[in-house]
Amino acid sequence: MTEVRVRFAPSPTGEPHVGNIRTAIFNWLFARHEGGRFILRIEDTDRLRLVENSLKAILEGLRWLGMDWDEGPEMGGSYGPYFQSQRLAVYREHEKRLAEEGKAYYCACSPERLAAVREEQQKRKENPRYDRRCRDLGLGPEAGGTRCVLRLKVPLEGETAFEDRIRGRVVFSNTLLDDLVLVKADGYPTYHFANVIDDHLMKVSHVMRGDDWISSTPRHVVLYRALGWEPPVFAHLSTIVGPDRARLSKRHGATSILEYRHRDYFPEVVFNFLSLLGWSPGDNREIMTREELIGAFSLEGIVPTSAIFDLKKLDWMNGEYMRRMPDVELLERVIPLWVGQDLLAPERASSQKEWLLKIIALLKERCPKLGDFSAKGRYFFREDFTYEDEAAKKHLQAKAVEARLEALAEKLAPVEPFAAPAIEAVVRALSEEQAVKPAQLIHPMRVAISGTTAGPGLFEVAEVLGKERVLRRLHRAVQYLQEKR
Repeated sequence: MTEVRVRFAPSPTGEPHVGNIRTAIFNWLFARHEGGRFILRIEDTDRLRLVENSLKAILEGLRWLGMDWDEGPEMGGSYGPYFQSQRLAVYREHEKRLAEEGKAYYCACSPERLAAVREEQQKRKENPRYDRRCRDLGLGPEAGGTRCVLRLKVPLEGETAFEDRIRGRVVFSNTLLDDLVLVKADGYPTYHFANVIDDHLMKVSHVMRGDDWISSTPRHVVLYRALGWEPPVFAHLSTIVGPDRARLSKRHGATSILEYRHRDYFPEVVFNFLSLLGWSPGDNREIMTREELIGAFSLEGIVPTSAIFDLKKLDWMNGEYMRRMPDVELLERVIPLWVGQDLLAPERASSQKEWLLKIIALLKERCPKLGDFSAKGRYFFREDFTYEDEAAKKHLQAKAVEARLEALAEKLAPVEPFAAPAIEAVVRALSEEQAVKPAQLIHPMRVAISGTTAGPGLFEVAEVLGKERVLRRLHRAVQYLQEKR
């Protein structure tokens, strides 16, 4: 059996977005499942479109997701990616061969002429393409002192077909195909030319890429035949769309993969989520470890229908990961956020670990992302929190609230141990004594000690805050009410 060899071949022309990375993940999973090789190749021959720091973002995104590659130029004990810009001599060799064999030809048409031809074709409502003016002129690499482009001689009649592992047999009429530019006037190969040469020389067995490349594939097949090579297995992945079925855009969450790191998603969650965009393990599993994904992955599980990117699903999945994660492990991930936002002094991270674990246990059910532990847990660490406007209006306005909070503080002061059951007993006993519903004490108390109306169980929160903090905050709320009079 032929060794499975796949590649991820991004162009450094912008940030790596979810569609590109989904393609990388599918290739990586297939290689790992089959015990094959995953190759990283940077297709940087379009020099005008290169974007500074794009390569850095691509490599950072792959590494953040835990994806490695198996070969390339050695760099300090590890493999760097292949760069097409460093392989120009290879492409020139094949350029010369195709021209000499008459399978490609040099074209001297100026950009102005090509634009005029396209304009005329559009007026006639024809499919815009090159009119093959130079096809049989026998031009050399230069004409009139100007560097020519090299074009592929596509058959004028018949059909070009290929088998797609996801979509079956795909057939194109050759009358619809253009004479593809293989080498540009600047001497650099086009994406298509370098791509085919590299895939063959790097022994790529399967080309797995987005379905926007389907229309280019027959041209690639023609080029493979011109070079006397067998094409690889093709598998074109479905388009990713938003919940509204429109093509994925920034409003759906289509952004740089590194943005999800900045938003505090777990890398293993993003990896799991993107793995299921257009592929299914064949059962109802959604939360899967990397090892489970590798074990289950197959080309047969890839579906041809559009995959829906739903941020709500990603949030749910991230929350599920956190809920299943041991509190000790989760704490280690949250501590840097608390320290970074000046909620926790670094030295307290180890000395107060038991108390911090209690906070984690209380908040984890309500935090779909790591950043929520800071936003929703700030009142555990700081006294300078403010009362939410709506919370204060609703629960700290009644005339009797001041007296109730004073009474509550008085009743809680002697409680030992200051634990949730004892705190609850005091609150309910006081509600009976004052002939009010427990909620008329519970809601003002929650706003007083946390600033909000929502959160984990009030009595458990009070226990973790501790008696000193709770009493201080109750008195603070009373003072707030006195000042509001």
